[in-house]
Amino acid sequence: MDGVVTDLIAVGLKRGSDELLSSGIANGPFIMSNSTPTTANGNDNKKFKGDRFPCSPSRVLHIRKIPSDVTEAEIISLGLPFGKVTNLLMLKAKSQAFLEMASEEAAVTMVNYYTPVTPHLRSQPVYIQYSNHRELKTDNLPNQARAQAALHAVNSVQPGGLSNEGSLLPGQSPVLRIIVENLFYPVTLEVLCQIFSKFGTVLKIITFTKNNQFQALLQYADPIHAHHAKMALDGQNIYNACCTLRIEFSKLTSLNVKYNNDKSRDFTRIDLPSGDGQPSLDPTMAAAFGPGIISSPYAGAAGFAPAIGFPHSAGLSVSAVPGALAPLAITTPAITGRMAIPGMAGNPGNSVLLVSNLNPDAITPHGLFILFGVYGDVHRVKILFNKKENALVQMADATQAQLAMSHLNGQRLHGRVLRVALSKHQTVQLPREGHEDQGLTKDYSNSPLHRFKKPGSKNFQNIFPPSATLHLSNIPPSVTDDDLKVLFGNTGSTVKAFKFFQKDRKMALIQLSSVEEAILALIELHNTELGENHHLRVSFSKSTI
Repeated sequence: MDGVVTDLIAVGLKRGSDELLSSGIANGPFIMSNSTPTTANGNDNKKFKGDRFPCSPSRVLHIRKIPSDVTEAEIISLGLPFGKVTNLLMLKAKSQAFLEMASEEAAVTMVNYYTPVTPHLRSQPVYIQYSNHRELKTDNLPNQARAQAALHAVNSVQPGGLSNEGSLLPGQSPVLRIIVENLFYPVTLEVLCQIFSKFGTVLKIITFTKNNQFQALLQYADPIHAHHAKMALDGQNIYNACCTLRIEFSKLTSLNVKYNNDKSRDFTRIDLPSGDGQPSLDPTMAAAFGPGIISSPYAGAAGFAPAIGFPHSAGLSVSAVPGALAPLAITTPAITGRMAIPGMAGNPGNSVLLVSNLNPDAITPHGLFILFGVYGDVHRVKILFNKKENALVQMADATQAQLAMSHLNGQRLHGRVLRVALSKHQTVQLPREGHEDQGLTKDYSNSPLHRFKKPGSKNFQNIFPPSATLHLSNIPPSVTDDDLKVLFGNTGSTVKAFKFFQKDRKMALIQLSSVEEAILALIELHNTELGENHHLRVSFSKSTI
């Protein structure tokens, strides 16, 4: 056998069940961390005790306890929502596989996602951890034809229906139309959000009924994510043997959500009213579906009560959202129809985030305020006194906290991979009078730098994931492109490209060499005074130059 496989087996596989059991890995997924976080009250210390890195992050992931009848496509589908999968090694005899992602960042995001949410393949839990190997070399291995064919099939559709110019091809919209058949248990907006968020950033959801069928329109930030979700989830059951998803591309390219309530939600517009009792579907969108649509909010699930009555106090435990292309198999009945969004199971209404694995030598409350402020209005920041690798960030509300967590978890900051999760604390406590905390706790409730304090602000429409390209605005006429290149270069960034907006020279795009550089530059330069009473506004861009 090729030396690579021998090495893989010797290092990654021969550890054996006794070693896995003794290390606690075989008992379930584990949280990757270099530190032992605490919170302001010191209680999170117990929660995170024993968390550790068995090995450092790698773009090669080790997947254990795979079913004997699992296919290559099902293994690949575990990684597909998080980025391009570049290689696969199946070791079915050992119930294990190795999956190689295109980047370490994608692998980190994948591990972070599957830490609190155990994936299932064919109704069987599988466990994912970093491999000791930096890459997979399988060119000379036998029995790799099926794996390579599966990879080729996935990569052939990876562009997600986009032309070389980035324009949408027919039928490829960021909006999906979802029909739920065989509706035995209620399916709520939160259930859909949890399932579909796995494949990308969900911007808007509208639920309604048509011809006594529960349906939804769901808009992603990118048509590629919509393509992946459709490919992975079409025909799958939300619960065992019922609530089957039928998914197609919508003719609409954008949704117009008027109200944020349990029937419709615009995650980019936290300022929308609840509009209880109002239609959740815009009349113009209703017309696109022809006659028969019921545009008023549905009562229960498509007007039907569950076929079996359950105690109202029981709740749905989200223990597993499995990999794509496998049955969703959420085995606990949807007793109340409520499901927590990943990472929110502990406290779905909480607005306080626990941020861990920070670089204590570089991080400041102000830096966290600026970074998390891209996704909502930060009210308070507390770097923990005894564990400065950890901080608490209090957002204005739970929606903003979820938005910040989904975009920033797994990003690199000052050489560390951030971990962002909901804290069990409801608020960040300020130091008691007379108690000095070395400036580690800051109150930003009344900061003039809040981006979302004005209802209907355009900032609500321009929330994007961290990227290497930054959007600059509020640039005075006297500032040139060279001035801005020098400004960003002084932060240690490498400027790859720069472009003023043709119709509005107050705005520009600047492309740096990495996402981490862009994050650091945004923290350092947002609100920099450029003269003439102009303060630079910096945000992440969805465009490239």
